[in-house]
Amino acid sequence: MTLQTQIEHKLDALAPSVLRVENESHRHNVPPNSETHFKVTLVSEQLDGLMPVKRHQQVYKLLADELAGPVHALALHLYTPAEWQARGGERPDSPDCRGGGK
Repeated sequence: MTLQTQIEHKLDALAPSVLRVENESHRHNVPPNSETHFKVTLVSEQLDGLMPVKRHQQVYKLLADELAGPVHALALHLYTPAEWQARGGERPDSPDCRGGGK
């Protein structure tokens, strides 16, 4: 099972209506086929009423093993269904990596 798949399975605990886990390692200065940099877009009713820091803490708790080991960077875009709808189902693009693609 890939690290990306592990992350997806663990985040299922938040009962997401939208879950996108993107491996962005290829955009960074890492060896080919690395799984070190991820972007997560997650939409869940369970995030309703939580401040952003509490949302992030929930994800960090679920992914504690991955964050303690192979995951170097994790971009989180966490929304309630109403917030996601208000955004038109869009999340920000990741910035270009300094030193990536060398």
